[in-house]
Amino acid sequence: MERRWVLKPLPDKNEVTALAKELKINPVLVNILMQRGIKTEKEAQRFFFPVLKDLHDPFLMKDMEKAVRRVEAAIEKNEKILIYGDYDVDGTTSVAMVYSFLKKRYTSLDYYIPDRDAEGYGISYRGIDYAAQKQASLIIALDCGIKENDKIKYANERGIDVIICDHHNPGSSLPDAVAVLDPKREDCSYPYKELSGCGVGFKFLHAYCIKNNIPFSELEKLLDLVAVSIASDIVPITGENRILEHYGLKRLNTEPSVGLKSIIKTAGLEEHEICVNDVVFKIGPRINAAGRIDYGRKSVELLICEDPYAAEVFSQKINKFNNTRKELDNSITEEIIKDIRRNLDLQNKKTTVVFNPKWHKGVLGIVASRLTESYYRPTIVLTESNGFATGSARSVEGFDLYSAVNACGDLLENFGGHMYAAGLTLKPENVRALQERFEEVVSASITQELCIPKVDIDLRLNLSEITSDFFNTLKKFEPFGPENMKPVFLTENVLDRGFGKKVGGSKEHLKLDVVENEDYENSFPSIGFQLSNHYNTISGDNPFSICYTVEENVFMGKTNLQLVLRDIKA
Repeated sequence: MERRWVLKPLPDKNEVTALAKELKINPVLVNILMQRGIKTEKEAQRFFFPVLKDLHDPFLMKDMEKAVRRVEAAIEKNEKILIYGDYDVDGTTSVAMVYSFLKKRYTSLDYYIPDRDAEGYGISYRGIDYAAQKQASLIIALDCGIKENDKIKYANERGIDVIICDHHNPGSSLPDAVAVLDPKREDCSYPYKELSGCGVGFKFLHAYCIKNNIPFSELEKLLDLVAVSIASDIVPITGENRILEHYGLKRLNTEPSVGLKSIIKTAGLEEHEICVNDVVFKIGPRINAAGRIDYGRKSVELLICEDPYAAEVFSQKINKFNNTRKELDNSITEEIIKDIRRNLDLQNKKTTVVFNPKWHKGVLGIVASRLTESYYRPTIVLTESNGFATGSARSVEGFDLYSAVNACGDLLENFGGHMYAAGLTLKPENVRALQERFEEVVSASITQELCIPKVDIDLRLNLSEITSDFFNTLKKFEPFGPENMKPVFLTENVLDRGFGKKVGGSKEHLKLDVVENEDYENSFPSIGFQLSNHYNTISGDNPFSICYTVEENVFMGKTNLQLVLRDIKA
């Protein structure tokens, strides 16, 4: 598939030179710093060397004092507290974190994760009924609740107070909870707005520690859970998130909790320095799999487990769920792609909207994402659940999916989401009308440019500039993630040294050694995943251009620098 290469604007050359002189680092890397909004020596020091003391005062968050007082009162009066969270990674890590912390200080606790199929996302009436049945008088809702006005009212009517710890955008009015912790509240002056749900829960525990003279070291033991939530929930890794992720990854690599240690072992990461990508693609999906295939509570059971043997058993169960999840999303994706390949009309559309009542609801978001990658167009995947067609939608970069779904609102029973992802429910008899309307709406508003995947390139680079010192400084940009992505470089007029070949089980990858200016003494081993279609481009003596990231490759005990190619052009 053709890709658009888009070079980011370069900062002012004089400012780059001045900052490079102050920092004593390569001006190329200073360009990248300044592109990311870091313009002074002080800002650069904070970026390269995050420290926990730079975390904000948790009491700057609106309602924090109320939240802490209400928990203190519950503990003093021996009230039953229910920790409530969503079934995804952010929700389950949040519940595990708050439950583990409070359990060491208080025993009248329980936790609740809603069933994806029966209850759906967020606080449910069934969950509130469970709290009432267990005689809980306080619910701490994590990673959900900010728009659950009716559910909070229902809880209040049943004599149950609610503390909300959420990070999603509020609605037009806030729920009538005893405390609403959400940095995105319009009336909240908390300096950092991009915390994960688990991050908001962490700030709540931080405030409780300050108020009750509990050393911060007690909270540091929970940072591995926070790191998993930040990476998995794809929130920006900037500001406080960068600090929390930095120290959380350290914890994951040195002293992970018993539950996370068992997941690390099952995922084959024991002898590996765990980074954000490992969390996103190996740890997070295993935690998510329980909620997708079975019941999210099982993920919390694992994450709070303190017995290594029991954790191993839990981890193996969750690994089976993950394998089932992979089988399901692969088979459904392949089925849909085959249908599209057989149908010229479907191939020529600007959208993909598909429905099959037999598909598993828990994997539809993943399938929608895979189809969006394959055909690069707004996509909706639906199945049948409780008599309705329900599913997930995904978009391409730059296209407002939420507005397009909203334009089909009269065909839907309900929907929610944001610019790039949405969930929706409708009557099965309206599916055909949705296919037609969504195609019509998207076709009228999407540009041809948005239908071509984009590669954002930080700047041009000569291969001769890639040295061990260059890479060591580049590593200090970690942890990478949204708003601090791994830098992508462009080098033009390179040649293959002559050893280029197709590799992989289906010969889908491309392996080669690239050189610049016919300097065959200084070649870089390079790998292009899913780029074997460019084999003819790199063969022979014709120069070509590459965009890539610089990685460290360890093989047979030897470490060398390798280019991971994003794309190739003649």
